Amino acid sequence: MNIHLSKIDAALILDLKGRLNALTSGELEKTVDRAINNGERHLVFGCEGLEYCSSAGLRVFLTTVKRLKASGGRCVFAALSPSVHEVFDIAGFLEVMDIRPGIAEAVKE
Repeated sequence: MNIHLSKIDAALILDLKGRLNALTSGELEKTVDRAINNGERHLVFGCEGLEYCSSAGLRVFLTTVKRLKASGGRCVFAALSPSVHEVFDIAGFLEVMDIRPGIAEAVKE
């Protein structure tokens, strides 16, 4: 999995490409930890290039949402690929996560 970081206004964009699973979720978790520890409070996960997301990836996403919410921050998921959309649906994440059709909509406050 590749993680490309960029900044739009106050939002840190984590553009994800490839497969998010037990082997790669640790890398994402470390990246998120660094960002939050460095003061980032608005994270956007760009999921258009994310081909697959396992339960390990869902755990990282859920933990991130909870951490940011507790500190007054915000976590948004943008441009879910069809396979990730299906996983979010099965896991019930579509009802509880902030999901936007694209990055532009996700960075708006």
